[in-house]
Amino acid sequence: MTARRTGRRSVTDRRPVTDRRTTPHRGVIARRAVPVVLALAVLAGCATPLPEPAPEPAPAVAPAATTVAQSTDVLGDLGEVLSAADAALDPAALGPRVTGPALATRTAEYVRAGSTGGAKPPTILPTDEQVLIVPQTTQWPRTQLVVTEQPDDLQAPRILVLQQAAPREQYKLWGWARMAPGVSMPPTAEPATGSAVLAPDAQGLVVTPAEALVQYADVLANGTASAYAATFAADPFRAAIEAARAAMVAGVESAASATETYTPDAAPVVALATADGGAIVVGQLTTVSTVTLTVAGGTIPIQDPFYAALTGTQSAASSFARTYTDVLVMYVPPADSGAPVQVLAAEHAVTAASAS
Repeated sequence: MTARRTGRRSVTDRRPVTDRRTTPHRGVIARRAVPVVLALAVLAGCATPLPEPAPEPAPAVAPAATTVAQSTDVLGDLGEVLSAADAALDPAALGPRVTGPALATRTAEYVRAGSTGGAKPPTILPTDEQVLIVPQTTQWPRTQLVVTEQPDDLQAPRILVLQQAAPREQYKLWGWARMAPGVSMPPTAEPATGSAVLAPDAQGLVVTPAEALVQYADVLANGTASAYAATFAADPFRAAIEAARAAMVAGVESAASATETYTPDAAPVVALATADGGAIVVGQLTTVSTVTLTVAGGTIPIQDPFYAALTGTQSAASSFARTYTDVLVMYVPPADSGAPVQVLAAEHAVTAASAS
């Protein structure tokens, strides 16, 4: 509030009027005040300055965001949350440790498990680590990667993407991806040191981290006709996408049209430097697969109980669409290597469906 001055005096401002005949001469008042002013000046000049705390010097290199022990604790807590939520098929129980694409995917998996009577249970996610890739940063959000041990069902190890959104937030599982067969992780810094976090437009790579996602989406859509086809090595995820799309087109024959779109997020979730000058890039795609009737009087049957549960119906009058949430982990080599971008791991999961 801003104080305002008025023309009135307050009660505390009023002083008794003194008869001038009893008031000392003003010159006397001035002379008596001088020694006091001088004394104050002397005291001020002799006062010892109060010590001021010196800030800690900033480290030349940012520290690793977490210690190995802290990362292990996070994984232990995550395992407990997943176990409890999976047992109850309750997505609300995931909140303390699961977010983003992982939350969307796990929630849909609970619908799938319930609609199939447990015949299609949630994806097994080990929380025992083989490799920790910790960011070297003082900023948030912080994202680290965990290469897990092989699951009990002998499927490929997963790469877990853990993210801390803010200083007072818990690390949460943002997403996961299955490692491609025969893939080896590029060398990275020790967890105690941490791997440098690269900007989406970081130079010195075959492509920038952001361009890697955009160009790969174009390759998925256009295959060898894409202008970027030579930039990427062949990978099982892309082969599976192309095979499923071809089967969908063949399945609808002349009664309907089938289309697929691939939309990358605007920027990667994280890009972490590798020991050879490359980068591990984690990003998200959204795939929408749509079948639309082209003949009058027909319907599209929705026989899969999972899709029927998501749409709330067993048939579509004109179109049926499935939305996939895709998590990609790619290795982008340094620019002078001449090597192609390689998909290390990927996950392709239906998280929504609609019928009209």
